[in-house]
Amino acid sequence: MATTTTAIAERTYNVPLRKQYQKAPNWKRTERAVNGLKAFLKRHMKSDNVKIGTKLNEQLWLHGLKNPPHHVKITVSKDDKGVVKAELFGVKKVSKKEVKEGKK
Repeated sequence: MATTTTAIAERTYNVPLRKQYQKAPNWKRTERAVNGLKAFLKRHMKSDNVKIGTKLNEQLWLHGLKNPPHHVKITVSKDDKGVVKAELFGVKKVSKKEVKEGKK
């Protein structure tokens, strides 16, 4: 029995991160930026279950621990179960089925 989830809301945000990570020491800046991003999404999408996509995570950690981006443009979708998924703007969503077919 397969269950399908449908997107209730899909939005695009340009999230400012600079004020969040300036409050942290240099060696915790990117970690603080990730936590600030999750807090932003919890507040704006009204859900506690927030997932960050792999490309978005790679973009946040691109320049290491001490130098996160000042802001990121993201696409956010919320499904009917209340799960919020954030991905970098412009990244195509790939299903598991398409990944398996690509390996063959």
